[in-house]
Amino acid sequence: MSIDTEPTTDQTPPQAQPDPSPELDALYAGFERERLVPLWTEIGDLMPMQPRSGAAAHAWRWQDLLPLAQESGRLVPVGRGGERRAIALANPGLGGAPFATPTLWAAIQYLCPAEVAPEHRHTQSAFRFVVEGEGVWTVVDGDPVAMRRGDLLLTPGWHFHGHHNIATEPMAWLDGLDIPFVHATDASFFEFGPEQVTSTEVPARSRAEQLWGHPGLLPLTEVDRFAAASPLAAYRWEHTDAALADQLALEDAGHAGVVEPGHAAVRFTNPTSGADVLPTMRLEMHRLRAGAQTAERREVGSAVWQVFSGTATVTVSGTTWTLTDGDLFVVPSWAPVTVGAEQETTLFRFADTPIYERLHLHRATTTATREETR
Repeated sequence: MSIDTEPTTDQTPPQAQPDPSPELDALYAGFERERLVPLWTEIGDLMPMQPRSGAAAHAWRWQDLLPLAQESGRLVPVGRGGERRAIALANPGLGGAPFATPTLWAAIQYLCPAEVAPEHRHTQSAFRFVVEGEGVWTVVDGDPVAMRRGDLLLTPGWHFHGHHNIATEPMAWLDGLDIPFVHATDASFFEFGPEQVTSTEVPARSRAEQLWGHPGLLPLTEVDRFAAASPLAAYRWEHTDAALADQLALEDAGHAGVVEPGHAAVRFTNPTSGADVLPTMRLEMHRLRAGAQTAERREVGSAVWQVFSGTATVTVSGTTWTLTDGDLFVVPSWAPVTVGAEQETTLFRFADTPIYERLHLHRATTTATREETR
């Protein structure tokens, strides 16, 4: 850990370049002919003084997204080939690619009553986060998992999964995957499963929850197990809500517990290791008291946030939005972000931090203290 006492700047020093000449032109023509690029003409873009993400700070409003998802439900079928009625957030800085950030994919998935999204599996890790509604079960390797408001549901990479809606109303939720990262690393595999889900049971709790969903208790049959992704299929809202409320109650009583004044936060963890629930994504919930504001923070790696409840004033790279239930915003790598709450506000966040930590590339700084961690 080191203390950063000066503001971070992005001033690239002038680059020494050779004087123009016919010989130099001929040299560069030779480079181009042989598909070569000299470092001395590219170093400013390849090795900037600090991260310069191609992604832009951007926000999407749930009230604009949901009607489009509803119209998609009327016009676009769900079935083999198309697989999912999922509408991806396309960051305006990424040239039309269906990516929220260079490493993260986020989408609104919409399933109508009695519809089935067929089973498949893929290399990419995935989760579902439910802002509103219920009535859909996701079936992961034959284990049916109920999806309800505030719940986080996991689908680790290479596990068969499908969804079916038994309700009389459609349902929309947030999908998050590491599609851009897997795509960039040429590591993707995909396999079709059954067209119908392998179980139409609708239990209140999945088998994974019955085995793993007891805080602090490890099944003896699994005591030596280490799983790269969490075996717990669902993290239920009632537990998340209680944990956030208890942190703020501790603060009221004058005890430690919050990450900063008026700011409670929890991270979803893998019960076999205490690590992140997915190997490439970090998932968290945050709650701010009315009137609270976070310190400005920069972090290597990107994040997508969704307001679960309340009203937040968010500033990313100097752009400010007032956001409410269901609204989403993206924080590019090393972009400064602050979040304030006009009323008590709860937000869901997912980020690519585990990738950078494993590669020893992670760095974060908080303006309030100028404390930097690497």
